[in-house]
This record gives sequence, structure tokens and C-alpha cells, in this order.
Amino acid sequence: MTYEILIVYYSRHGATHEMARQIAHGVESVNEVSAVLRTVPAVSEVSEASAPAVPEQGPPYASLDDLSQCDGLILGSPTRFGNMAAALKHYLDQTAGLWLNGALDGKPGALFTSTGSLHGGQESTLLSMMLPLLHHGMFLVGLPYTQTELMQTQSGGTPYGASHLAGADADRPLDDNESALCRALGARVATAAKRLKANPGDA
Repeated sequence: MTYEILIVYYSRHGATHEMARQIAHGVESVNEVSAVLRTVPAVSEVSEASAPAVPEQGPPYASLDDLSQCDGLILGSPTRFGNMAAALKHYLDQTAGLWLNGALDGKPGALFTSTGSLHGGQESTLLSMMLPLLHHGMFLVGLPYTQTELMQTQSGGTPYGASHLAGADADRPLDDNESALCRALGARVATAAKRLKANPGDA
């Protein structure tokens, strides 16, 4: 049996995209589990404008079918005033049908974010992304302090999910602790998905 973990994210300057790549490595470090990377289009300030059907670069746009078919979900967004970006919120706002059908109920979910400043709303952004997953009945997967990088980091990293300090110009690369926590989060969701699907009665 194979398992798929869907990683859906919005990235404007590339920092959140790089986190998604590291998380995907963590997912695929678990036997029989593969990562599916998907992004979401930006929300236009002009109501008539629309995104191209296919992104100019990077992974494809996420569809609702991607959500219904996944065995686990990891959401990522840069912070916008302590909240998720509008592009990701717009995507999640379209999932009422999946909620009615219980498509995500009982599956593991996790979160990641990047910020321009060290206290730029990392934890509140992660919390804002948790709420839709709770409404969908997902089991939240965080980062416990058995991940020693949480005690060592001087940049990103929270028990609520992976985080990254990208800097004011969004050009600071992930450091070793941030990368390790991204990979750990991916591996934890992959492991949880396998256990939950193999033993649904244990949830």
C-alpha cells in the first residue's frame, strides 16, 4: 500500500516554497509514503483578473480533488498580519463540500509558515491555519520538544508547526534547525497517516 501526503502552500518570494521542499523530503523519508506538492494562485486586487490555468513555474495549483484523495495534509503560508495569506484562505473557503462529505475527517494535518521578522506572527499564523483543519475533523500533528532543534533554534521553530525567519527581504535561507524541523514535521505526518489508515479504529 502507498500513501500520499498533500502539501498545499502559498509562497510569494520563495521562502515558504523552500520549506515545502524540505517537508516533502521528510515525508518521503518514510517508507511507502510520497509527497504531492501543490500551490495556490495569488488573489488579485482586481476582481476581473484571474490566474493562468497552469502556473508559470513551480508545482501545479491545488484542486479540491487533491484534498479528497490525500492521506494527510500539510498547509503552508507566509504570515499576513499574524494570519494566513488570503490566497490560502480563499482555497480553504471552497472546501465546504468536502466538509459536508467528511473527506478529511480522521486524517492527519500539519502546518508551516515563514515571516519577515522574528516576532512577526509565526504562532498566530499557524493557529489561524489550524481552525479549518479542526472543522474538517483532522488530527493535528505538531512538533514535540523531543525534537531537540526546538530548544536550540534562535530563528524559526514552534511546537505548533514548522516556521522560518525569512528576513525583511525574504532572502534569508533556512538554517539547519529550521530545515531539520521541516523534515521532522513531514516525517511525523507521513508516519501518522500510515498508522491511521492501517488502523482506523485506533483513532
